[in-house]
Amino acid sequence: MLTEQLKSIVGPACITSSATDLEPHLTEWRDIWRGKTLLMVSPDSTEQVSAVVRACSEAGTAIVPQGGNTGLCGGAIPDNSGEQVILSLSRLNQIRSISVSDYSMVAEAGCILETLQNAADEAGLFFPLSLAAEGSCQIGGNLSTNAGGINVLRYGTARNQALGLEVVLADGTIWNGLRSLRKDTAGYDLKQMFIGAEGTLGVIT
Repeated sequence: MLTEQLKSIVGPACITSSATDLEPHLTEWRDIWRGKTLLMVSPDSTEQVSAVVRACSEAGTAIVPQGGNTGLCGGAIPDNSGEQVILSLSRLNQIRSISVSDYSMVAEAGCILETLQNAADEAGLFFPLSLAAEGSCQIGGNLSTNAGGINVLRYGTARNQALGLEVVLADGTIWNGLRSLRKDTAGYDLKQMFIGAEGTLGVIT
């Protein structure tokens, strides 16, 4: 059974199935869209995301990736079938590294945008992506929706802030496209396929 398989991957404590706990994840802020779900699974590593995606793929179960659920278009809400699984990225919330020398950081998808802004500031740097929901939105969602924000005219959208990505594909394969090189002329810029794709091509981790 898929539920038991997912429990074996992330642990029983990281599976959410009670109606009360799921409620905030089944509607967007304006309460225009509401959905139902089989359960919500909350991995804490790229490897766990990979295993979860692979298990759901093999079971033929659709996944709805969800970050801070701050969007207003219903893209992070499951449908009404009750058969989809919410994949929460909230526990992938570590800043892996900050490099002052090349003005970059490596952050996991569940990091709150404001946390990244503060971390950059503490390192004497500036992370320009800024929007109203920055205290609760997550960087994975910002990239998946190619968020703009209040500094977009000067610094561009989220797409312009990303040097590289790590993505779990639909079959569970991990694509490592993490790069800090700005002058990268080596063929296709594959990360751009995933930025703005809202999780339809892979899960940004």
